[in-house]
Amino acid sequence: MSQPVDKITAVFQQERPAFIPYFTIGFPNYDVSLDVIEACVNNGADIVELGMPFSDPLADGPTIQNSTQIALKNGITIPKCLQAVTDLRARGVAAPLILFGYYNPLLNYGLEKAVVDAKAAGANGFIIPDLPPEEADDLDQFCREHGMGFIYLLAPTSTDDRMQLVAEKSTGFTYLVSVTGITGARTGLSETLSEYVAHVRGFAKTPVAVGFGISTPEQAATVGELADGVVIGSKLIKLADAADDPAKEVGAFVKSIVDAL
Repeated sequence: MSQPVDKITAVFQQERPAFIPYFTIGFPNYDVSLDVIEACVNNGADIVELGMPFSDPLADGPTIQNSTQIALKNGITIPKCLQAVTDLRARGVAAPLILFGYYNPLLNYGLEKAVVDAKAAGANGFIIPDLPPEEADDLDQFCREHGMGFIYLLAPTSTDDRMQLVAEKSTGFTYLVSVTGITGARTGLSETLSEYVAHVRGFAKTPVAVGFGISTPEQAATVGELADGVVIGSKLIKLADAADDPAKEVGAFVKSIVDAL
């Protein structure tokens, strides 16, 4: 029987690299965030990372931090994030949806309950950037039991031992952080990115996607030649923040990325 994680895996069997946008649920408000996420998929996004707002998002730069603060002020909680998945499925959004958030709110909600409820809502997996694999056994086990993807992160500073551990545990894909630092659009890619991706591939048992600091179609195309997937978040938040019609603006940008890939 097909499991939620299988839909993530299937994305990487297409001819081109997968495009994986990130967007914060509840920014600039709940309804507009759903419009933006739907527009991403309608314009070719293959998987969407749904940002679950948290008061202390350690991995995120100022752009995403600001969006999560606004979302929190808008009353976005874990139950509301799960409702967003249900609402997106009701709109006909079929692409895999991955809940991206931090450990504390999930722990407070209940780890197994979070996994069970996320699956029931129609989500496909989780990315928890502040939960290292050495400490993730409980959530990892619940995800495996319920067929949900659990995507771990690697950074340029990761040791070979950490790469080996993440390779054994990551399901769906492995998320490579392209730079040492926080999320945010940058002017250029790391000069050592190709060596880094190649090195991780020596360990990885899943496809590898690269995120953090990618903001243009040209950068996406370059990363797409190295990796199986490209993640962009901060640029989408900036576009939505400045736009009169966020869904239209972000949708057009997503199309430009997909075309470049």
